[in-house]
Amino acid sequence: MKTIIITGPSGSGKTFLSNRLSKIFSNTIVIKTDSYYRGNGFIRFLSIFKFDIYDRLFSIKKYEIKSTIESIYNKDVLITFTHYNFKNKHSSKSSETINYNIKNQFILIEGIFSHRLDLNYKKTINIVCIEEKQKCFKRRIVRDQLKRGRKSSEIKKKFNKSWYLFYQNIKNFLKNHEVIYYNPSSKDSYEKLIAYLNQINK
Repeated sequence: MKTIIITGPSGSGKTFLSNRLSKIFSNTIVIKTDSYYRGNGFIRFLSIFKFDIYDRLFSIKKYEIKSTIESIYNKDVLITFTHYNFKNKHSSKSSETINYNIKNQFILIEGIFSHRLDLNYKKTINIVCIEEKQKCFKRRIVRDQLKRGRKSSEIKKKFNKSWYLFYQNIKNFLKNHEVIYYNPSSKDSYEKLIAYLNQINK
């Protein structure tokens, strides 16, 4: 089972791409780093000191993500996944039975922190979503207003900080690892990516 890493700045199409790939490559196991944010009390406490708490690595349960990934690598049948509700800032857990005997199965790790989990990125397929900043911002506005109940002024401030932090933190990753760049606005970019994944999945 090969591992796909999908990272990119806020609004760059990471979730959209992971959803498409999980439909094309059936029985792919998807892990979203956004699902592993810390609970309400901790988030509120950290928010006192940092405005952009959701864009910093210490806001997620990194050890839980790595534990879930390790369980899949070990081919444990029952895997525990974490889920996060942004409106009430509460996390919950669920268990899922995994069948490792089915073909076309990837482990897909998606989110702004997926390239910062201390995995062996020399062996993973590393996809970086790239898109114009303004297009990303428009997607972020829609998402945060509908799903997270935020006001446009707050969203703009958070987005700009998130954009800056992402590109600051990914510099070493891009320098030290092979990556595939994907543009969600480009049909050609998508078709090349699918062709590549089909080839290595034979």
